[in-house]
Amino acid sequence: MAGAVPVSGSSYSYTYATMGEGLAWICGWCLLLEYAVSVAAIAVGAGEYLTEMATAFGVALPEAFVQPPGDGGVFNVPAVAVVLLATVILIRGSRESAWVNTVLVVLKIAVLLFFVAVAFTAFDSRNFAPLLPMGTAGVTAAASRLFFSYIGFDAASTAGDEARDPQRDLPRAIILSMALITSLYILVAVAAVGARPWHWFDGQEAALVGVLEEITGRPWVSLVFATGAVVAIVSIVLVVLYGQTRILMAMSRDGLVPPVFGRVSARTGTPIANTLITGGVIATTAGLVPLGELADATSIGTLFAFSLVSLAVIHLRRTRPDLPRTFRVPLYPVTPILAVLMCAFLMLNLGGSTWVVFALWMAVGAGVYLGYGRRHSAVAALTDREYAEASAPVTPTHETVKDTV
Repeated sequence: MAGAVPVSGSSYSYTYATMGEGLAWICGWCLLLEYAVSVAAIAVGAGEYLTEMATAFGVALPEAFVQPPGDGGVFNVPAVAVVLLATVILIRGSRESAWVNTVLVVLKIAVLLFFVAVAFTAFDSRNFAPLLPMGTAGVTAAASRLFFSYIGFDAASTAGDEARDPQRDLPRAIILSMALITSLYILVAVAAVGARPWHWFDGQEAALVGVLEEITGRPWVSLVFATGAVVAIVSIVLVVLYGQTRILMAMSRDGLVPPVFGRVSARTGTPIANTLITGGVIATTAGLVPLGELADATSIGTLFAFSLVSLAVIHLRRTRPDLPRTFRVPLYPVTPILAVLMCAFLMLNLGGSTWVVFALWMAVGAGVYLGYGRRHSAVAALTDREYAEASAPVTPTHETVKDTV
């Protein structure tokens, strides 16, 4: 879809281009939950690693200011600081933020490989027996809760308007990053479980730092990894916050959210007001809400949005088989159908409280759409003739999709 509909907005724009405004709003509203909550969830982890960094220097940070309410604290100051730092970087411009993020990603990968190298010195294959200690139910429950980590692949597709050749570059970027990141996930997991048995990780907040501390017994090793973890968190927050602002820009362009989210600064080329509003709301959420609740709410929104994208692939193949595609889904239609079924299965594995939050969020979204979005919709303002012209089949280049979708 990133190659066929090369515009900002990711899943929202793909749904809009294929299945219309109503479903696009549902998808976009899910993405707002998905992106905002995932940024907050990731930032919450900053407090845990900053605590480890301070411990290496013999300093004990007050629990009240490194944990949110519900986790023994009052306000998670490190999480707020990370979000605000990413907000400032994004305001400076896309090129500057991309350069900063590249440096952070290189450091992050180096630190992960450093952990793997140290952890493998204590590798014990007996830690993998039994291979599935909690059974398949444990695997599916974990997959459901951690699915929000896939949001980064969706975030890459939000750069459609700012990529030089999005029809070529976006599919390549998504596939290559998925291969690289999946390999790193597996490598780190194998190294960690090989170094310590699975039950050791129960209740560990900064588990990888704990592994290094026990293996080496040297505070500086833990300090290096904790510093790298904070760098990793900043880079992830930067990317996901960028994606959130671009989705809001796309929705503002279509009239579904207020125009303030679509205003771009002539000096920096960035949506400054959009970024400040989004960063402020997310920073407040990160400071007040515990990590577990945030992760579950993010996963259900991600799974629902990905389901709509899979349906959009099927719909577009049926309605526009002649559309030029820079990437074609293999084993069509089996792959998108399985994607929808697996997303639904993982959603069912999430807890009842998560479904209640999701239902309330969707109810609020329906109210916002009926009260504002539908009245200000750019499509609703078109005459029948203008709508027919805008809906006429075109070859979707980077520019034509921006103008018509």
